[in-house]
Amino acid sequence: MRFMMLMIPLGYESAPADVQLDPERVAAMMRYNEALKDAGVLITLDGLHPPAMGARVSFATGTPVVTDGPFAESKEVLGGYWMIEVDSRAEAIAWAKKCPASANEIIEIRQVQEMADFSPEVQAAAAGFDGLKK
Repeated sequence: MRFMMLMIPLGYESAPADVQLDPERVAAMMRYNEALKDAGVLITLDGLHPPAMGARVSFATGTPVVTDGPFAESKEVLGGYWMIEVDSRAEAIAWAKKCPASANEIIEIRQVQEMADFSPEVQAAAAGFDGLKK
């Protein structure tokens, strides 16, 4: 089972584009990332620049509208993610609990949808797209 662990650093929604990271916290996080890799559960990971450097494309009017960051209405934003492959939701939670997160960080855990999770009709509609994991 694949799970995405989403890092939500509270306050990151208003971080400046040139936010500076604490080297000690980065080192602790790299040790955690290495533990995921050494256990053979890590698929990929990335950190994300703050919303001040981002953009959103909305479609409410039927025409794409681009809004440059930061986004005043945002209360929680992603700071990064890990994609892991483990045997269960409980194992994904156990890995998230080992993260050296600070008091202002939350990790949301979401299972990745696999084609086998869908009805035959949905699988047929998605057939032929090689980017989907079987």
